[in-house]
Amino acid sequence: MNFDSVDISLNNNTFYSAVATWYDDPEGSGSGGACGLENDVANSPHYGMISAGNNNLFKYGKGCGSCYQVKCTQNAECSGYPITLTITDECPGSCNDDPVHFDLSGKAFEYLAKPGQGAALRNRGRINIEYQRVQCYYNNTSIIFKIDRGSNHYYLAFVLEGVNGDGEIGSMELLPSNSGQPLYMQQSFGATWKVDIPIGITGPYSVRITSLESRRTITAYKSIPADWHPGQYYISNVNF
Repeated sequence: MNFDSVDISLNNNTFYSAVATWYDDPEGSGSGGACGLENDVANSPHYGMISAGNNNLFKYGKGCGSCYQVKCTQNAECSGYPITLTITDECPGSCNDDPVHFDLSGKAFEYLAKPGQGAALRNRGRINIEYQRVQCYYNNTSIIFKIDRGSNHYYLAFVLEGVNGDGEIGSMELLPSNSGQPLYMQQSFGATWKVDIPIGITGPYSVRITSLESRRTITAYKSIPADWHPGQYYISNVNF
């Protein structure tokens, strides 16, 4: 396949060449493992329309949450219509033999096909597609904070879900309610960020979020309550 260029920047309005495969169950929703989303990808706001990405898409976890339109046009089973996917996992190893490689959920891969042709397209295993980076837009969805199960009173980590706009996170600050000093968070892995909590610092916590590419900043005020619990979800009142 001839790859003219690799471009994953926003607002380019140009489709480029890539390779697509699929993983998980034939009609399954894939995984959010390497981004920290676990099985949440089967539910709102993704509903299984996700993909793992090779290094150029995953970007050591910085690519988690980015959105792409992809379409296939070169096979008889292809619909030719673009679908929108979110990067929620990593495709390592041989996926990096290609400049850009999407490893779609079985469900998403089927949506590339004409009605009734999903199984036939999946049977091809590997196909040529076209892609372009797009803004994420999850209708009527606010940013969700999922507290990591390893969190405690002195260490807080969480993953962000349903982020509009860039989808990718550039930086985050935790803003305690009883301190004027922000706590600067670090990327733990994927879309999961972490911070050490000093003694005496308590919630509720606001979170200042800066997107990676556009550098837009929003603040989710008091989105994490003082009595937060590991494994719980907390819905903010904002989105990009």
